[in-house]
Amino acid sequence: MNISKRCFVRIVSFMIAVIAVIGVIAVQGHSTAGTLKRQLQYDMARSVENLSESLDNISNTLTKGIYAGSPAMMSFLSAKLWSDAANAKAELSTLPVASLHLENTYKFLSQVGNYSKSLSERYSEGEQISAQDRDNLISLSEYAKRLCENMWMVQQKINDGKLSFEDTQQNISRTEENEEPQYITEGFSEFEEGYDNYPTLIYDGPFSDNIMEKEPELLKNTPYISEDDALRKAQRASGEMELTRSDETDEQGKMPCYVFWKDDVTVAVTKQAGLLCYMTDYREVKEKKLTGEQAVGKAEEYLTYLGIEDMSYTYYEISRNVCTINFAATKENVLMYTDLIKVSVALDNGEITGFDARGYITNHKEREITSPVLTASQAAEKISPYLLVESKRLCYIPSRGTSEIYCYELRCRSKEENGGRPILVYVNADTGREEQILLLEISENGTLTV
Repeated sequence: MNISKRCFVRIVSFMIAVIAVIGVIAVQGHSTAGTLKRQLQYDMARSVENLSESLDNISNTLTKGIYAGSPAMMSFLSAKLWSDAANAKAELSTLPVASLHLENTYKFLSQVGNYSKSLSERYSEGEQISAQDRDNLISLSEYAKRLCENMWMVQQKINDGKLSFEDTQQNISRTEENEEPQYITEGFSEFEEGYDNYPTLIYDGPFSDNIMEKEPELLKNTPYISEDDALRKAQRASGEMELTRSDETDEQGKMPCYVFWKDDVTVAVTKQAGLLCYMTDYREVKEKKLTGEQAVGKAEEYLTYLGIEDMSYTYYEISRNVCTINFAATKENVLMYTDLIKVSVALDNGEITGFDARGYITNHKEREITSPVLTASQAAEKISPYLLVESKRLCYIPSRGTSEIYCYELRCRSKEENGGRPILVYVNADTGREEQILLLEISENGTLTV
């Protein structure tokens, strides 16, 4: 066929254009597939994390139930178990494990929910916690702990890149009837095999994460300050750094703040009253030269430097070579867990890398410390007979609403033969009601409460 040079050029150009379009479509398809793959991995990883957190809550709440000393506390814990079990089942249903017949795992979560609901109904009618109930809770707690540990191992593998949910789905389709794939279900398989003796069923400081949704006490009826005044306070708090600010980064809401920054450092100062709200320094701390006790001393010096008085150290936690110390306000030897300040200290050089006074700004106020209706000994009589009281002190703790409760903090130890575990029980100083139970986890890295 004879074609002109111009026609030939057009044909070649057209073919090149078609190939280019096909190439673009292929690239877009590959990009879309990559995006979908990343989204799947993200969604599944989030489900595993949520499941792990729910199982963690179940394990801790079951353990608290063993040491509950009143029907009211048991009813509260039972309601929480019901909710956490339902959340765990919902997250489990989103994971690619349906073909593995995890009847025992579902059975466990269902029984935890149903049993806790049954306990709640019985105790709401005034029944007491029986020895059989306690034995059942111990058995459930042991199984919950095992499943929880397995799931955190699975989550760690995901974080380390050793588990892919795309491979999981492919493995499920290729798994033969008697072949068990090794991927996400590793966390469940051992648990499934451990049901031979399954029972037949008929909280950095204790309140460091409490969020009080109310108008901050220390900002009430106080004047607004200028940006220049706020900058001076921020520079002093950060060691005289040259800080920057823009209107877009300011915080609004119940605690409006000027927000300043430089590199990895961010400092917020309240627009009313000009109080240091928080400061963060995200620099990496590569080594540990100071002890936790030395870090507490550095934190106390920083509070004195800021002019903040009458604060008592309660607990600390060390993570990634940074020690975060919880301080609570005190008056007449009464500890106020509602009025909390956190200070973080880098353990390489003692530098202050974090400060958070939002709990303190929200809750701190003048209080009249009254004499409690109950004595410390009377309060100790209200707790479980399975606990030994080691110390007592008065404190304020947050309520489950937006107020606070005057309590005795009873530091206890359970009566196990191996020395027992440390537990905090909070008993209302006026009514004797058991308000809260917290489990203490003590290690070389500090004290955690759950």
